[in-house]
Amino acid sequence: MAPFLGSHFFAMFPTIAALMILTSNPNYKILGEADVQISSRSFSLEDRYNVPSVNTVFKENILLTIERMGHEFTLQPGQTFAFHEKVLAKYEKSLVKTTNSHFNSSEGFKSDGYLVGDGVCHIASLIYWAAKDAGLETYAPSNHNFANIPDVPKEYGVAILSPMPMGNLYITNNQDKPVNFEFKYDGENLSVSVSETR
Repeated sequence: MAPFLGSHFFAMFPTIAALMILTSNPNYKILGEADVQISSRSFSLEDRYNVPSVNTVFKENILLTIERMGHEFTLQPGQTFAFHEKVLAKYEKSLVKTTNSHFNSSEGFKSDGYLVGDGVCHIASLIYWAAKDAGLETYAPSNHNFANIPDVPKEYGVAILSPMPMGNLYITNNQDKPVNFEFKYDGENLSVSVSETR
């Protein structure tokens, strides 16, 4: 007698077969009927800087960036996200989404005494890390080697220099399906998850 889970079963029930194969991969997490999480990264907003008053500025600037951008966005195949609107010519036609921010005081960004908008490099770095983990096409022309970003490996540090195209972060969906970025804050930790629509 042939085994139940043979080729005939997979031919008759391709959806079930696909789910069985998918769920056996520990890097994937089924979020709903159509979405599969392909990466997720997080960090605490309580340890952005070791001086409490400066940490508060970093935290508020990061949360404002998320608010202005919206708590999630989707990139269709071939579409690009850039952290700010001053982009390299290569991305002008594919650009569909930015943080919608110029990181200035008129938009509500705060200064820690050094510069207005300090801390936005941290959220850019978290996004970059999650996007690279997801296998998306990424480009961060300016690294953040001049200062540590807590909880983020040094190779993922991104320096945001607005309004300079070389001080930006570019993420292009090089997959054949839409990808969705979702941001969540639980009162302490901020996470960014990347999921793929199946």
